[in-house]
Order: sequence, then structure tokens, then C-alpha cells
Amino acid sequence: MSPRPDFSALAGQRCLVFGAAGFIGRWVARELASHGARLTLVARDLPSARKVFDAWEVLGDVREADLGQTGVATALIELVRPSIVFNLAGYGVDRGERDGAQALRLNAQLPEEIAAALAHARDLNWGQQALIHAGSALEYGTAGGDLREEGPATPTTLYGGTKLSGTTQLLTRAREQGLRALSVRLFTVYGPGEHEGRLLPSLLDAARGGRELELSEGLQRRDFTYVGDVAEGLVRLSLTPASAAAEPGVVNLATGSLASVREFALLAARVLGHPAQKLRFGALPARAEEMEHNDVSVSRLRELTGGWIPQISIQEGVERTAKFLRERGP
Repeated sequence: MSPRPDFSALAGQRCLVFGAAGFIGRWVARELASHGARLTLVARDLPSARKVFDAWEVLGDVREADLGQTGVATALIELVRPSIVFNLAGYGVDRGERDGAQALRLNAQLPEEIAAALAHARDLNWGQQALIHAGSALEYGTAGGDLREEGPATPTTLYGGTKLSGTTQLLTRAREQGLRALSVRLFTVYGPGEHEGRLLPSLLDAARGGRELELSEGLQRRDFTYVGDVAEGLVRLSLTPASAAAEPGVVNLATGSLASVREFALLAARVLGHPAQKLRFGALPARAEEMEHNDVSVSRLRELTGGWIPQISIQEGVERTAKFLRERGP
């Protein structure tokens, strides 16, 4: 078991965050800022990004960049020469993002470009992980049973397929170049800043208006992980000493416990004071890309973080989300 990380090691360290204004990116930036890191925050739209960082109390050098253009990420890495890069950029989470060329560029090609650039322009005095890349549970696809990092990955969606390609290319490049890197597969992340139309934002909207909400049967089970825990986990993994993770690889970041979508919705509705009878289960069909899986293995996560796994329960996560939105807005 590796020792618990020393978060004070981040004070003054140059951290470059791609996709910093996104749902998970803003929380990782917030976590890093709380430990005194020197942040370079990369986003597609500067004015909207600044609003996010103001609301999330994040200070850093904000850079507007189109990562869809080859070489842009490389130029930023050469400029900053960071201790750590967090790659949280991606394409395909929103339902309207279905452009194959964009998915290929941002999910598959960009991670390899980042790894190649970082291998040549990183801070050599930094002794922990140099690159933390956000992967996806959809990389597993139709792989059944318990989901283990060393097990099969058979994605069936554009997003899952291109994310898996990105993971594979990034790790190949990292091994070739001697770069310390982890691809961290995220599961069902929820909390403040989540995309509209997803489960919790829809429940919050229905509760505010006292409206009925149409849902699927909700029998599919998911590993629901609060976004604050995800951000902490990603930062903890960046502090894994090189000796504890000599080979670049994949790690699942999840709670290790499953709940059905129905269970999540009923619990969230109770927390939000929304009548259960206004949840119309079965009114919508299940989505074609829905995964079926058993428990998610978190043994490697425990190993790399000194025994830590996400701790925030669904009830507490929904309560925190509602409180955050009341105080700060969406």
C-alpha cells in the first residue's frame, strides 16, 4: 500500500488543466487551488470560463484555446513546462456531440499529443505522476461481470470507442517515452456543474417546479460518484510516487458500490422534497448505449492512494449539490 499523499507538495507547482471549465475540470481546478498549486486553466470560451472560475473560487492563468487544432496543446505544454497535466477535455458527453471527426480528434488523438509533448517539456524535478487523463466507463462497453482494469474493453459507442483509443495511444506513448501517466476511468459522476438533461439536474429542475418527471424503468445499476470525490481522487492519484506506479496504466475511480437509477432518483427526490409519485418510471425507453455491469473494482485505486476511495454517499452528494446551487447558482 502506498503512503497517503502530501497535498502540501502541490503548493507552487505548475499544474496545467485542459478542459478546466467543464463539469469535472472546474472541480479539479478548485481542488488544486485549495492546495496552492499554480494553475494554467485551458478552456474553449474565455468569458464563460471566467464566470465559472469566479463562481467556483478558482484563481489561475486562464487561456482560451481550441484543442481541436493539432499543436495547440503542445504549444501550451512547452510554454508552461508543467509538473502535472490533467487532461479533462473530451467530446461526446452531451447528447448533441456526435461528430465523428471531433470525437476522434479530442478523445483519441489529443491524449497522445499531450503525452508526447509532456515527455519532452515537463518539470523533471516533479517526482509523482506527470499526466492524469480522464477516461470513461464506456470504454468497457459490453464487457460483462466485474469491471477490472486488466479485463476486456469492448466499447459499442462513438464516445467509448474513441476514449478507449485515446487511453491506448496515450499509454503506449507514455511507456515509450518513460512518462509517468495514468488513465483514470470515471463512472456515473454527479453534482454541481453537471450537464443539463442528465439525471440529477432533471430531478432538481422537476423539484423546483413541482413537475412530473418522465424516466426509464431505472433498473440499470450504476456506480454513482460525487464530483467532489472524483476531483479529490484525481488529485490524489497525481501524487502517487513514481515507485508506486512504475508502469503507466488504467485505474478505476469509483465507490465500488452500485445503486440502480431508480434508487438514486427516489433517494434524490426525498432529499429534494419532491413527491415520489411524480417520478414516472417507465415513461421513457432505456437508451441504446446503456451498459450492464456488476461491481467496479477499486482495488488499484486503494493501492495507489493509500487505501482511499470516494466516501460521499448519494444522500450527502445530493444534499451538497442542492446547497451549492442555492448559494452559488448553476
